[in-house]
Amino acid sequence: LYASIVRYTGLTLLYVGMKATFFVTAALMAVSSLAGFSSAPIRVGIVFWAFSLILIVGGRVAARMFLSRRNPDREPVIVYGAGQGGAQLISALVDGDDYLPVALIDDNPMYFGKRIHELKVYSPDELGRLIKTTQSRRILLALPSASRRARRKVLERLSEFPVRVMTMPDVRDIVTGKARVDDISDVEVKELLGRDPVPPIQQLLDSCIKGKNVLVTGAGGSIGAELCRQIFKLRPAKLVLLELSENALYRVERRLRKQASKMAAPCEIVPLLGSVHHKRRMFEIMRAFGIQSVYHAAAYKHVPIVEQNLFEGIHNNIFGTWYTMQAAIDADVESFVLISTDKAVNPTSVMGATKRFAELVLQAHNELDHSTRICMVRFGNVLESSGSVVPLFKEQIRSGGPVTVTHRDIVRYFMTIPEAAQLVIQAGAMAHGGDVFVLDMGKPVKIDDLARRMINLMGCTVRDDDNPDGDIEIQYTGLRPAEKLYEELLIGSNVSGTEHPRILRADEDYLSLDVLSRYLRDLEAASEVLNYAHARDVLLNAVLEYTPDNGVDDLVWLNQAGAQSGQPSERVVDFPRKPN
Repeated sequence: LYASIVRYTGLTLLYVGMKATFFVTAALMAVSSLAGFSSAPIRVGIVFWAFSLILIVGGRVAARMFLSRRNPDREPVIVYGAGQGGAQLISALVDGDDYLPVALIDDNPMYFGKRIHELKVYSPDELGRLIKTTQSRRILLALPSASRRARRKVLERLSEFPVRVMTMPDVRDIVTGKARVDDISDVEVKELLGRDPVPPIQQLLDSCIKGKNVLVTGAGGSIGAELCRQIFKLRPAKLVLLELSENALYRVERRLRKQASKMAAPCEIVPLLGSVHHKRRMFEIMRAFGIQSVYHAAAYKHVPIVEQNLFEGIHNNIFGTWYTMQAAIDADVESFVLISTDKAVNPTSVMGATKRFAELVLQAHNELDHSTRICMVRFGNVLESSGSVVPLFKEQIRSGGPVTVTHRDIVRYFMTIPEAAQLVIQAGAMAHGGDVFVLDMGKPVKIDDLARRMINLMGCTVRDDDNPDGDIEIQYTGLRPAEKLYEELLIGSNVSGTEHPRILRADEDYLSLDVLSRYLRDLEAASEVLNYAHARDVLLNAVLEYTPDNGVDDLVWLNQAGAQSGQPSERVVDFPRKPN
């Protein structure tokens, strides 16, 4: 009994106490019976055993309750979830020094009024009252095995209250030992926006990957790095990482090496520094390593930056895609997949126009007689990627605000990076040649609503006219040059389903190879002499859907003498398009 630390004793204390008092009582009964000390040793023994058990075990339980609540600095918290996860979390928190559970919330009416670890279970309707009476500023979400849809509904409800919402780890991580029950952390925004994943079709995942030599361009970017991680799990024979940034290449290679150390037969990892601008080098890479599948994720994607650096956007997004695709065709690569974007649909920016031009390059070159299956996969924003609003909002909230939103009505599609990468791999396996695949992004999200929910979920309140004493102000900065209020995923409405419920195939018009080649030559000529106006003319004529509301915003162009007097380009439509 004295070997156990009272503060951390549990149900085993009762077992040890019963065993100890039983043997002591039996010994005393035997001695008293032999010595004749008592005429009724059995009754005396029972009374002695009962009182000993109550005093020894009960005293320690009382001490444990006192010790677990004696720290006045512990923060009162409300636990949401009265299932096994909630019970385990409360047990772990009671023994800790940081948080003191004061109430339990659950959606199941069967639990209402019941007690778990001496905490009463309440309905979610009483949450507002409990926050005031308990003065809790934090809610711990204990739903480790709930679906994303169920968690999202709970989070939407909790986002109405000015409390910080945190969550316990996933039950799979707890079982495998990757995390402890009390490893609570901030709620990820992907839980607020994410969807229940659709199980992948393993045959599609393996088709272009398993046992093959795979090249990923832009391997150090958000999508490229996740593609590398998921491709690596599918056990290719060789994975070639091509990245322009030395630091990004080092990071993704190190993660993959760490992952490889846990595998019985890891594939060969080949880290290469290089640019997709180098046409000859791209061909040499594919030939030297016998590349069979290419995932082209190298691109400039930030709308304002590309708008201000026109030729770099053209070189990377158009010429880089053209050179990489041409190298794949020349090297007899089996499949080539371009990672595209929703901003390529009816673009208003240089970035969107260059990505749509890159799509046209692939569609036109599909007319050639070659064995490479070319396709492109188009989707919207991915959560937590570089430049995404989500990490920006987090940073702004932690620093006390303000949170900057460009427009009250701006909306965007969102998808998690792992889901996007997984769907890209599966889409590439369904390509016949020249396919445009569109990922089902779900419902668009209003960025203003997202900012407000994030502020509330991080325990702050929005400061506005209705609440002048709030914590964080939202500032509306206005749309940036070439930025759209709404993003689209389809050009036209000719779309059909595929084997996967979240992958659609779009049939869209495109330029013939002869026409496209003329535009490419014009772009090359403009690039050689840095003729900004002519380059923009080519984009306007090649991408018919390109409807900018600004002139040339390239910073070098604007600072050249007399550039300010340049007039916006006019569209000259003189080349026909081919129906797909």
